[in-house]
Amino acid sequence: MTYLTKPKFHHPSLPKNELGYTRRDYEAATSTLCAGCGHDSISAAIIEAAFELAIEPHRVAKISGIGCSSKTPTYFLGASHGFNSVHGRMPSVLTGANLANRDLIYLGISGDGDSASIGFGQFAHALRRGVNMTYIVENNGVYGLTKGQFSATADRGSKSKKGAVNTDNAIDLVAMALQLGATFVARSFSGDKRQLVPIIKAAIAHRGAAFIDVISPCIAFNNHPGSTKSLDYVRAHNEAVNALDIMIGRDAITVDYEPGKVVEVTQHDGSVLTLRKLNDDYDPSDRVAAMNFLQQEAAKGRIVTGLLYVDGEADDLHRNFNTVAMPLNQLNEPELCPGSKALDKINAGLR
Repeated sequence: MTYLTKPKFHHPSLPKNELGYTRRDYEAATSTLCAGCGHDSISAAIIEAAFELAIEPHRVAKISGIGCSSKTPTYFLGASHGFNSVHGRMPSVLTGANLANRDLIYLGISGDGDSASIGFGQFAHALRRGVNMTYIVENNGVYGLTKGQFSATADRGSKSKKGAVNTDNAIDLVAMALQLGATFVARSFSGDKRQLVPIIKAAIAHRGAAFIDVISPCIAFNNHPGSTKSLDYVRAHNEAVNALDIMIGRDAITVDYEPGKVVEVTQHDGSVLTLRKLNDDYDPSDRVAAMNFLQQEAAKGRIVTGLLYVDGEADDLHRNFNTVAMPLNQLNEPELCPGSKALDKINAGLR
């Protein structure tokens, strides 16, 4: 598949950060996702966060798995390191890269299918080990690449495009991250750039396992049953010689509301997403209180957004392993092979 790339030139008066980069320098290929997809809003928030932090793009390593969400690193930080791993295995690949070169900034980009299903075990162990990373889940509750089946984060009682009711309990990745020991936990909405950008900036600056769950609506599967213009209806009444899809572009859904407020966001299919932004005086340093608050608000049908928990004195994997300050991939032969006396000392310490 081919698609137009963004032009290399840009207006000379574009705003620049302290490194002399413009926002365009943090962009990458043109998105091939559905027009209006919430994932593109997340990409834009990452671009904005990197620009405002004045990060050198070559200092970032972006690792992903499989899914619509895992395609998105193609659309931001084009001058950064990148690795697209197999389904659900992003955390282990990121962990290995982090151990080899601790000097890079690691962005783990995943989705609810990639992290809450096939990669659930990898998600859990990366967080409990305190890998120094920003782990972002672009959460839309469906498998967008395989016709919109329920994912493991779909709420019990929710209906699919075809009207089927989900009878399984949902996995709350934020609650799991808190329980697993992540030292920075947040949730946001892809359409709330005012909240999402500073959360991403704080997560990148945090040392330790930072987890962000971003609710990101899938616009491709909002065609409701009963519509004569829906993809399902047309297929049922058309003698097609092959199966072709066309995704009608939708405007991105955005919100802007104050801390402590509750807002109802109407989705493209008419369903309503209820968001509750944390108060300014919310204390994010109490893990147990954060877990209780999540459950209390969930019982009211609300999705809490904001920085839910942060440990200001967190350890990371390198400190726990007592690794050397120099990245392992930069060690030379004298450091890697210190001689028989050093080996004898190590062996004596293990007796």
